[in-house]
Amino acid sequence: MTDVPPRAELLLAQEVPDDLAEELVAALSALGAPPARTRRTIGHRGVADIPWAVLVSLPLQAFLGGLGAEAMKDAYASFKGLVRKVARPASPAPDGLGDAREARPLLLQDPVGGLGVVLEADLPAEAYERLVGLDLTAFSAGPLHYDRAQGRWRSVLDEAAG
Repeated sequence: MTDVPPRAELLLAQEVPDDLAEELVAALSALGAPPARTRRTIGHRGVADIPWAVLVSLPLQAFLGGLGAEAMKDAYASFKGLVRKVARPASPAPDGLGDAREARPLLLQDPVGGLGVVLEADLPAEAYERLVGLDLTAFSAGPLHYDRAQGRWRSVLDEAAG
């Protein structure tokens, strides 16, 4: 039996431009992620769809561990810039009644455990610094969100379960 090497997968929302998708694949590759395959979401969305712009499925703990290496600093900075370009924050409606558009983050997801990490467009630098050293085995359910008030990554589902 031959072991198939791990592979990253990017699932892109329809509105993500092709050139931005190519930049993201190159940035992930520069950070040591396995070769990536890209696909697009279908043109319509259902009620249960998660509102993300890009879903990146890859061996998450190994990827995050590699981000902290000194040799990766430039590639890491490039990746953070791409997250800002790909993800978008929610914007209020002009009349102030509700959102004109919903937030569309980039989601990193481990294909084996299913744990996900939500990367929003406006994450502070400290969120990325804490992400690099994050022990994913401390979480059983995701997705993980960065709590700016507490200065930490957390899983609301884990906390609700006790």
